[in-house]
Amino acid sequence: MVSKNQIKLISSLHQKKYRLVNQLFFAEGTKVIQELLDSKLELQHLYTTQNDFQSVSLSNRTQISDADLKKISALTTPNSCLAVFKMPEEQTIEQKGIVVALDDIRDPGNLGTILRLCDWFGIEQVVCSVGTVDLYNPKVVQATMGSITRVKVVYTDLEKWIGNSKLPVFGTFMDGESVYETNLPAEGIIVMGNEANGISEGIEAKVSQRIAIPRFGNLQKTESLNVATATAIVLSEFKRKTSV
Repeated sequence: MVSKNQIKLISSLHQKKYRLVNQLFFAEGTKVIQELLDSKLELQHLYTTQNDFQSVSLSNRTQISDADLKKISALTTPNSCLAVFKMPEEQTIEQKGIVVALDDIRDPGNLGTILRLCDWFGIEQVVCSVGTVDLYNPKVVQATMGSITRVKVVYTDLEKWIGNSKLPVFGTFMDGESVYETNLPAEGIIVMGNEANGISEGIEAKVSQRIAIPRFGNLQKTESLNVATATAIVLSEFKRKTSV
């Protein structure tokens, strides 16, 4: 049975400020939770409506009712389980390989999908501006489907970080050189901009090469691509050209 204090704590973790205060976040769904359990993350407690996760000790596992799960879930239709994890210590980014830089990505689904894409394409490091949606937002955690445990993510003053880097900086713009015709290196920073406003002026000034995904439709009326979709295309092309 889940106590009122536990419900109050987990409900507070829906908000970033309380996640930071308690250094806790939660995940929902069997697959996502199992991915996190298999990682180096430390489980604080697991709540489930089923008699599952037998590998988790009874001291860290509580069987609860559907009604109680609904009280703590961030989902409209709750899954069968929710687990609270301790936030890991902040990591550092190494100046090597391909690094994805996110300039004020605001949509949780986009951030989660981008992390899954980085995991898929073997991109191990992501640098986010302080204005980018919180990594531990429940919707982000859900959208990563476990990739949150395999991709290193840090938040920093992105403009300053890029300015101090010696890696070439590739920015995605509508008027850039076609990514299919650009000589792409095995190391560099790929900047993806805000969903509505693109890459900010300060960071744009630090871009060494502007790249674009050309439109092939006859009407040429589509204004832009979803940032996660654009990330998939750009990462695929970088990997295609540097893996041969």
